[in-house]
Amino acid sequence: MPSPAEVGAVVIGRNEGERLLRCLDAMLPQVERVVYVDSGSTDDSVAEAQKRGVEVVALDLQLPFTAARARNAGLERLRALDPSLRFVQFVDGDCELREGWIEAALTAFAADPALVVVCGRRRERYPEASPYNALCDVEWDGHAGYVDSSGGDALMKIDALAAVDGFNPALIAGEEPDLCHRLGLAGGKVMRLDQEMTWHDADMHRLSQWWKRMKRAGHAYAENHWDHRRDGTGFRRVDLRRILFWGGALPLALLLAGFFSPWALLGFLVYPLQAWRIRRHVDPPAPSARVARQYGWSCVLGKFPEFLGVLQYHAGRLTGRHSRLIEYK
Repeated sequence: MPSPAEVGAVVIGRNEGERLLRCLDAMLPQVERVVYVDSGSTDDSVAEAQKRGVEVVALDLQLPFTAARARNAGLERLRALDPSLRFVQFVDGDCELREGWIEAALTAFAADPALVVVCGRRRERYPEASPYNALCDVEWDGHAGYVDSSGGDALMKIDALAAVDGFNPALIAGEEPDLCHRLGLAGGKVMRLDQEMTWHDADMHRLSQWWKRMKRAGHAYAENHWDHRRDGTGFRRVDLRRILFWGGALPLALLLAGFFSPWALLGFLVYPLQAWRIRRHVDPPAPSARVARQYGWSCVLGKFPEFLGVLQYHAGRLTGRHSRLIEYK
């Protein structure tokens, strides 16, 4: 059975304030060593981390920042500080590790040697604070068992990460699905446990934040699919086709048809019908009918900013200009 003494942690963040303090204070008693990677904070994040005895890596901001690059830098420092560590817990600075998670994840690793990544239930700390926070809480939920990918919070085998060269630092989003896909091609497995893993604070209160977050997701789907288009797996193909259909092809076709017959615009009624269908089949169930309705509409209307994200990625690819980070907070 692996021991918590074999686990280190990498926390990434920028100007997280009290959220980072909660994150570090919850992490320190549960793992052997913690590295915090800071990406240009102007608050007291670095000083507070150092005050707690946490090793700090300050990223060179002359290079393009990505979460993937930050996680790689943290893991590199972690391995240099303690080469005996076998596992790394990645956590974003706006999250708080739950008690008992490390032990539960290590038990899963002991039961299945093929596992390389284990994740659990991420929950929003303040889902009632805004509809957008509540949507995140539904999104984080999922069934236990083998899955295709984890989120930013997960416990991973260090040797498996090293074998695939870690995260792709060029990705501005979608770095976890990309990593898990490459780990899967190498024979590794990813598992989600029915276990509380982290609290998360999305801190989303404006429509513009939700829009940017969905646009970033579309960019990630497009880049993930393009990067792996030749490996024969069809990675992200279904997701991308849904975005292209609902966010681009269908509305464009209806608008063009509307020039010839206004009745064609009635075809837009398919969007509320699709939202109604999704809200009826939210699985696992949403906490309330209201949140289920909001989730259904978010899935449908979110295809429009996702489509813009797809266009942004391919426009940048064709012109040779790398996309800038899409941040929603």
